[in-house]
Amino acid sequence: MEIIQVSRELAVRSIQEAIVEKGSVLGGGILKVDSFLNHQIDPRLIKMAGNLICDTFKDAEITKVLTVESSGIAPALATAECMGVPLLFARKKKPITMKRYITETAPSHTKGGTVELNVSLEFLGESDRVLIVDDFLASGQTIAALGRLVQKTGAKLCGFAAVIEKTFEEGRNLLEEFGVPVLGLVRISSLEPLRFVD
Repeated sequence: MEIIQVSRELAVRSIQEAIVEKGSVLGGGILKVDSFLNHQIDPRLIKMAGNLICDTFKDAEITKVLTVESSGIAPALATAECMGVPLLFARKKKPITMKRYITETAPSHTKGGTVELNVSLEFLGESDRVLIVDDFLASGQTIAALGRLVQKTGAKLCGFAAVIEKTFEEGRNLLEEFGVPVLGLVRISSLEPLRFVD
């Protein structure tokens, strides 16, 4: 197995280049990157992203990485693997096997309407230190719902991370209310024209 160890600058530049070369703007603030990030996955880019997130939070003593199905699973898994901790994802439809659980809801920009997020209390509790990882930080509504789920369990929320942050949607402001670090690996200030934040 190839170990990917690159500088932060090279990793961020590689993700930016993938956005420019393979991404497209659909209008309405939507950036389509499903050819490498959240439908078809580029393992090398995801590994680099996970390593960067892992490095940023390496001193936080994380015990669980939490995300939401399904778009956040790839970067969250790469992060969890680097940290050597389990990945837990919130289910949008509660399976019959989930007996003790907590639920939060959040509006979904890309799916329209409201999504329900369910996490089993079997896998998240007071002894956990949690890092929330997702593919995008836009309005912050879904990630904030995950933050509320963590708080409901009594676990310690240690931070938020996203591969791509759309700064113009100001989701960071919502997440900063939790009083923990917020990381956007690649930050975009405008889609039309496409502009990255240095």
